[in-house]
Amino acid sequence: MISIRGRVAARFAAAAVATGLMAAGALAGAGTAVADEGDHQSGGARATLNGLKEADKAVIKSNGKKQSVSAGLFEMTVDGGGTLKTYCIDIYRPTQSKALYEEVPWKSSLLQGNADAGKIHWILQNSYPQVNDLAALASKAGADTLTAKTAAAGTQVAIWRFSDKVDVEAVDANAEKLADYLEENAQNLAEPQSSLVLDPPAVSGKSGEKLGPITVRTNAESATVTPGSEAASAGVKVVGKDGQEVTSVKNGDEVFFDVPQGAEDGTASLSVQAATKVPVGRVFTGVGKHAESQTQILAGSSESTVTATATANWATKGPIPAVTAEKNCVKGGVDVTASNEGDEPFTFTLAGKEYEIPAGGTETVTVPVKEDQPYEITVTGPNGFKETFTGILDCETDSSQTGGPGTEEPSSEPSPATVGGDTGDTGETGDTDGNLAETGSDSSTPIIAGVAIALVLLGGGAVFFLRKKKPTANGADN
Repeated sequence: MISIRGRVAARFAAAAVATGLMAAGALAGAGTAVADEGDHQSGGARATLNGLKEADKAVIKSNGKKQSVSAGLFEMTVDGGGTLKTYCIDIYRPTQSKALYEEVPWKSSLLQGNADAGKIHWILQNSYPQVNDLAALASKAGADTLTAKTAAAGTQVAIWRFSDKVDVEAVDANAEKLADYLEENAQNLAEPQSSLVLDPPAVSGKSGEKLGPITVRTNAESATVTPGSEAASAGVKVVGKDGQEVTSVKNGDEVFFDVPQGAEDGTASLSVQAATKVPVGRVFTGVGKHAESQTQILAGSSESTVTATATANWATKGPIPAVTAEKNCVKGGVDVTASNEGDEPFTFTLAGKEYEIPAGGTETVTVPVKEDQPYEITVTGPNGFKETFTGILDCETDSSQTGGPGTEEPSSEPSPATVGGDTGDTGETGDTDGNLAETGSDSSTPIIAGVAIALVLLGGGAVFFLRKKKPTANGADN
């Protein structure tokens, strides 16, 4: 999902949303929603990359050449408290120092469409650090002995064989035996549940109604609900199905914004927070200026802080829209979804094309975006209504874009999967094509400034995919 921060003038309060900003009322006086890479996006955990912590050598073989790489376990620090252990699933992409990451579903990452994604999940569940009895793990793998470094290396090598489809071997013989054992025995497991997400993250309706439901999806035993400050000032309460005010929720609970009759047109937010272990197998991708930092997958978690937000928009009459956006790796673009809970049609313009949503209707437009292409998508409507969504589409590994390892020289910038400094022979026959840079090192390459998709599509005549839906809640992470 894409994060938006909005500023709404006059009678409309501002509220940051997980997937967008809803303009209040009949759109009179609506301001501009501007991108903020600091806003929380899809819900769940956010963490900062600390770097590679336990690793050993591996070698990638391609086109008769070899590349010496570092293979091992990363560490991240969770916003609000907690620590994550992760492996790389994007071998040729550089990491960025202290990159900010967020938890995302497989469908919004490069694991989308990977038939072996479930096997990676199995490896994570059946190897280090989930299995920390290294003697027992070595015995299963037929290895003499394993250390934390060689166990991490063997696990990473096995994961790369499924995530990046590369011919890679661990240098240490025992680590290689572990990699072979994991590869040969891996089975497809289902995608793990998200740590915390709200479904949908944006609702709208008329004053005097309960707006929702918003369903809580979490693996935590319970979570705390906190209304935004603007809710209290408008007299809005967060309630359950029974209409009673709620401050704590659990998985599957539904919450509503209870807007009093006669409330001035406006918008309000709520946040949900929990302490839990993030499920092994969840994917983490870079946020904002760190969007091109190498994709990671979770191997272990301490108890960590996870959060999610939702907003409500209400009015007494006219169109009452809610606009959200979400990356769609299947179609290679971004889904922009607009719903209208008002009593008049909501007309909006997206990239030069006009759409009209009847009262109670919902429409989703898929905006095509090239892989690794920075995008800026703007939705405009009457009375100055404007919302902008920005990001970078990252649905493929670098090797899948370049035709596989060995088709081009390794980047001189620090790269995700590799060790810096060792340019010697690997000890095997054949050419050695040098080393990629050390995994977890800095990458100072700046991200290209966002491109205004609206202007690009106007000029290029790009095709949109449009699906019309009945007035139902927008889908969310599993």
